[in-house]
Amino acid sequence: MEVMIRLQKAGKTANKRYNYRIVATSKNSSRESRHLEILGHYDPSQKPAVISINKEKVNQWLAKGAILSDTVKSLLGKVKT
Repeated sequence: MEVMIRLQKAGKTANKRYNYRIVATSKNSSRESRHLEILGHYDPSQKPAVISINKEKVNQWLAKGAILSDTVKSLLGKVKT
Protein backbone atom coordinates (compact mmCIF):
# COMPACT_ATOMS: atom_id res chain seq x y z
CA MET A 1 0.00 0.00 0.00
CA GLU A 2 1.40 3.37 -1.01
CA VAL A 3 0.99 6.07 1.63
CA MET A 4 0.67 9.76 0.85
CA ILE A 5 0.80 12.70 3.23
CA ARG A 6 -1.77 15.26 2.08
CA LEU A 7 -4.54 17.64 3.13
CA GLN A 8 -8.05 16.53 4.15
CA LYS A 9 -10.98 18.90 4.52
CA ALA A 10 -11.96 19.12 8.19
CA GLY A 11 -14.73 21.70 8.38
CA LYS A 12 -15.71 25.16 7.37
CA THR A 13 -16.11 28.47 9.11
CA ALA A 14 -19.07 30.83 8.85
CA ASN A 15 -17.66 32.33 5.64
CA LYS A 16 -17.46 28.89 3.96
CA ARG A 17 -13.69 28.79 4.27
CA TYR A 18 -12.32 25.35 4.92
CA ASN A 19 -9.92 24.13 7.57
CA TYR A 20 -7.68 21.20 6.74
CA ARG A 21 -5.99 18.29 8.48
CA ILE A 22 -2.61 17.04 7.37
CA VAL A 23 -3.00 13.26 7.23
CA ALA A 24 -1.25 10.09 6.18
CA THR A 25 -3.60 8.14 3.93
CA SER A 26 -3.62 5.54 1.18
CA LYS A 27 -2.64 7.04 -2.17
CA ASN A 28 -5.73 5.60 -3.89
CA SER A 29 -8.31 6.89 -1.40
CA SER A 30 -10.35 10.06 -1.90
CA ARG A 31 -9.60 13.29 -0.05
CA GLU A 32 -12.50 12.89 2.42
CA SER A 33 -12.03 9.18 3.12
CA ARG A 34 -10.53 7.56 6.22
CA HIS A 35 -6.96 8.38 7.13
CA LEU A 36 -4.23 6.36 8.80
CA GLU A 37 -3.03 9.12 11.13
CA ILE A 38 -3.50 12.85 11.69
CA LEU A 39 -0.15 14.64 11.47
CA GLY A 40 -1.22 18.27 11.85
CA HIS A 41 -3.67 21.06 11.02
CA TYR A 42 -3.80 23.95 8.55
CA ASP A 43 -6.19 26.91 8.81
CA PRO A 44 -5.76 29.33 5.88
CA SER A 45 -8.76 31.49 6.90
CA GLN A 46 -6.88 33.15 9.78
CA LYS A 47 -4.38 35.93 9.18
CA PRO A 48 -1.60 34.78 9.33
CA ALA A 49 -2.49 31.22 8.41
CA VAL A 50 -2.16 28.72 11.25
CA ILE A 51 0.03 25.71 10.47
CA SER A 52 0.79 23.04 13.07
CA ILE A 53 2.63 19.89 12.04
CA ASN A 54 4.11 17.09 14.14
CA LYS A 55 7.45 16.77 12.35
CA GLU A 56 8.45 13.62 14.25
CA LYS A 57 5.42 11.73 12.93
CA VAL A 58 5.98 13.10 9.41
CA ASN A 59 9.58 11.89 9.50
CA GLN A 60 8.44 8.45 10.69
CA TRP A 61 6.05 8.16 7.73
CA LEU A 62 8.71 9.40 5.30
CA ALA A 63 11.09 6.73 6.62
CA LYS A 64 8.41 4.14 5.85
CA GLY A 65 8.22 5.39 2.24
CA ALA A 66 5.35 7.88 2.33
CA ILE A 67 5.14 10.54 -0.38
CA LEU A 68 4.45 14.24 0.34
CA SER A 69 1.90 16.12 -1.75
CA ASP A 70 3.14 19.38 -3.27
CA THR A 71 0.99 21.46 -0.92
CA VAL A 72 2.17 19.69 2.22
CA LYS A 73 5.77 19.98 1.04
CA SER A 74 5.24 23.73 0.71
CA LEU A 75 3.64 23.95 4.17
CA LEU A 76 6.56 22.06 5.74
CA GLY A 77 8.88 24.66 4.29
CA LYS A 78 6.87 27.47 5.94
CA VAL A 79 6.80 25.91 9.43
CA LYS A 80 9.37 27.36 11.80
CA THR A 81 11.79 24.85 13.27
